[in-house]
Amino acid sequence: MLKAYRYRLIPTKAQEAELNQHFGNTRWLYNYALDLSNKHYAEHKKGLSRYDIQAMLPELKCKNEWLKKSNSQSLQVAIQNLEIAFKNFFKKKGKYPVFKKKVCGGSFGVPQNAKINFENNTVSIPKFKSIKAKLHRKFEGEIRQATVSKTATGKFYISFLVETSKLIPTKNPIDESKAVGIDVGIKDLVICSDGTKYQNPKWYRKAEKKLNRMNRWRSRKQKGSSNRQKWNIKVARQHEKVSNQRKDMWHKISHELLSNYDTICVEDLAVKNMMQNRKLSKSISDAGWGMFFAMLKYKAEWRGKNILEIGRFEPSSKQCSVCGATNNNLKLSDRIWTCENGHTLDRDTNAATNVKRFAFYQITTTDGMFGSNACGDDAVAPSVKQEAHRSLADG
Repeated sequence: MLKAYRYRLIPTKAQEAELNQHFGNTRWLYNYALDLSNKHYAEHKKGLSRYDIQAMLPELKCKNEWLKKSNSQSLQVAIQNLEIAFKNFFKKKGKYPVFKKKVCGGSFGVPQNAKINFENNTVSIPKFKSIKAKLHRKFEGEIRQATVSKTATGKFYISFLVETSKLIPTKNPIDESKAVGIDVGIKDLVICSDGTKYQNPKWYRKAEKKLNRMNRWRSRKQKGSSNRQKWNIKVARQHEKVSNQRKDMWHKISHELLSNYDTICVEDLAVKNMMQNRKLSKSISDAGWGMFFAMLKYKAEWRGKNILEIGRFEPSSKQCSVCGATNNNLKLSDRIWTCENGHTLDRDTNAATNVKRFAFYQITTTDGMFGSNACGDDAVAPSVKQEAHRSLADG
């Protein structure tokens, strides 16, 4: 099993300068390769391969002596990352590659010779014999590669991709009594079919007023000045705090759900497409549903749990979970409604119950035991559910 471990680095002033040199070199090479590829395609109508650009590295190092201060393999990884970005663009999995900026921090890859010493709390990579680190947890396995990164707030981190001896556990049997359906929203982040609701703390909304004030103060500082740079870091720290609060919240919710249930039933939502709604995009971004679905997926795989998903057009909100009657006249303002057979329903809890009901109905009607609904590589597919668009405004 491959797992990633991330640690905070505490470099000395000299090491910090060398790390910044690495970030600058890989960023420069990435931007140089992108500019060269754009010009070559405009002239010859044909792109450059990764190997064509790598063949230029010896000449580039002769012209730019400072490139020799970086690990040669890290420079090759920068070119490889550009190739991956182009492939994702042509496969329509991402946007066209753009030039990297210094203000975003930076990163560089270490494909080989990365080592960690838990006794001395140090990390060693090519060009760096020993860097102090906060090794808050241990792992056993073989290090496949490492990535050193710097945040916009000036913090340094290293991530190790480790191949452990632990095997991916076998999936637990899908049992309806040990399953729960969940519906995501804005007013309440997660609504479970058992009636449990997780409130939305709205971390960004709470910090928005302070962020706007900080941005106004920053805008008064002269561009390029040291005071402007200080305020850039202050604003970045506030954004980092909001991001950490959101991430911590989703870790706790996903851990609790997977600890209590063997099967999680979710809706088939395309968060990226929903972000195009100008009235709801900020609230959807603040909620961070994409992060939640990603956590559910990989944590379920580690624990042998199941993720089932329903189709994009299932009427989870409009259909009564008790008798199956559909209310086509249901409005967004109808948070509590009564079906034609007299059943009074909470809109969100009813939707979560229907998510579970539809998921298990698909299991019984799909060829094979679990069909395509069991958790896999496409457990949270990028598609749009029409009913979700209508129900987002009120959570």
